[in-house]
Amino acid sequence: MAERQIIPSAEPFFFPGGPTGCLLIHGFTGTPLEMRDLGEYLNQQGHTVLGVRLAGHATQINDMIRTRYTDWLVSVEDGYHLLKSHTERIFAIGLSMGGVLAMTEAARLPLAGVVAMSTPYQMPVEWVRKAPWLLPLLSPFSKMQTKSRDRTWYNPAIKGKHISYEQNPTRQAYELYKLLNIMRDSLPNIDVPALVIHSRDDEYVLSENAEPLFDAIGSQEKELVWVDKTCHVVTRDGDVMRVFEPIKAFIAKYSC
Repeated sequence: MAERQIIPSAEPFFFPGGPTGCLLIHGFTGTPLEMRDLGEYLNQQGHTVLGVRLAGHATQINDMIRTRYTDWLVSVEDGYHLLKSHTERIFAIGLSMGGVLAMTEAARLPLAGVVAMSTPYQMPVEWVRKAPWLLPLLSPFSKMQTKSRDRTWYNPAIKGKHISYEQNPTRQAYELYKLLNIMRDSLPNIDVPALVIHSRDDEYVLSENAEPLFDAIGSQEKELVWVDKTCHVVTRDGDVMRVFEPIKAFIAKYSC
């Protein structure tokens, strides 16, 4: 039997339900697993849920090295069109880079609303912001960067079960940089309801990203929710209900 390509437990998922669809999008180097608990919760509320696997993710890191930001956008659009055939309305809900993708697509696709969790507004490393052109030049010599992770997980047992690539591909950091530029250009054009959720204790995408992101969103119907005592992966760490319940309420409010 041929070896499986997708890491076990990191597969995409689909939970059939009612006429409201929830398109869940994981983060950079992450997997659908980080969105699965939220997906199960939203399905229990009666919603149809699809957790996409972004191109190059949840397999091996060499697969990610071959991808570009356009491949990640297409992964989201594929999910949207698959979910559209089962639902009447769709909310895009993303974590970290998944939030960047969700916000970008909110200016392009006819969504009912958009949710961004732990989402960066700009690259966290200053030299990358000032000289991003160095990234593709460095990638032949340093294909991987050591990943800076949250030092603190408030649920240590969950940390041990978290699945993501152990390093950040240098070339793909440049793809993320380009994607962030596109998102920032897209934010003023978003006219659907938006919810931004961020942890004050996020050590990976600092909390200073949340307000500029929120302020730039064009929609008049938007909300910023702060949580604490949770790391970057707010869908799995800490008291996740402080994240899940505002999303539930947001979807209920704008599903009419």
